[in-house]
Amino acid sequence: MAIIQAPTGCCDLLLLKKSFNSHSTRIQNGSSPLFQTSINTTTPLSLNNNNNNPRKRLTTSCSLLDDGISGSAVQALEIDPVLAVKKKAMEISPGLKGTSIYLVGITSTMKTSLGKLLADSLRYYFFDSDNLVVEAAGGEAAAKQFLNTDKAGFRASETEVLRQLSSMGRLVVSAGDGAVQSSTNLSFLRHGISIWVDVPLEIVAKEIVENGAQLFGTEISPSASHSEVLSQLTTIYEELQGGYATADATISLQKVAGLLGYDDIEDVSTENMGLEVLTEIEKLIRVKKMMEEAARPF
Repeated sequence: MAIIQAPTGCCDLLLLKKSFNSHSTRIQNGSSPLFQTSINTTTPLSLNNNNNNPRKRLTTSCSLLDDGISGSAVQALEIDPVLAVKKKAMEISPGLKGTSIYLVGITSTMKTSLGKLLADSLRYYFFDSDNLVVEAAGGEAAAKQFLNTDKAGFRASETEVLRQLSSMGRLVVSAGDGAVQSSTNLSFLRHGISIWVDVPLEIVAKEIVENGAQLFGTEISPSASHSEVLSQLTTIYEELQGGYATADATISLQKVAGLLGYDDIEDVSTENMGLEVLTEIEKLIRVKKMMEEAARPF
């Protein structure tokens, strides 16, 4: 984990535009450009709807009212969920100093909506690294063909996207599975704070089967049965679990449900998860500060 000082205000927008060449970037492998992509760098995204569920009142920590951390963000005070997340974001923002946040884990609705919520609350920009690679390749069909015909080149494009993202601050990045498949890519995540969003595979399989969701870069078919999809997801998870585990912190959907006392794990909202992420980041910031102070000479 690295805590970095990032430009603020208009400087952020200028940095984004410069890094991606005024709304476009030429991602290169060696000296030859592979393709171009456009990236929206207008304003941080707003989250209008989380998990397609009405906002619920939730229990959250009394630490929202002071500077202390009382262990978990899921204790005894009722408060508007979005306001609770925004308040916690405001509390940790000075210590975060513009450090980017990388979300890893199997792609899911929760992971994406959580990234957008965090970006909105922290006044950051949200990017999905897989989407950037797909756009750069010229669309999903072209990206699939690129992956099938030149896997090494495709992986190089994933690495280049992560390299460019890691050079900037004030980003929340939903990182694709390519981010944890090589030591080089993992090193780029160390430029920020990485969080493993651990969503049960049963829920991901349900999204794929019922909603026709697709995991880019896999052979999983939405038309397959739930058991077949779950089996394929389990294989992918076992291959990538070691990479996920290198994250600075893990936020488990199942654990958050237990802390909240929810019988149904799907009752956990994006705001519940957002509070847990921000609380973990606050802890990481404090630990880093303590280590820095301990290293100072007398």
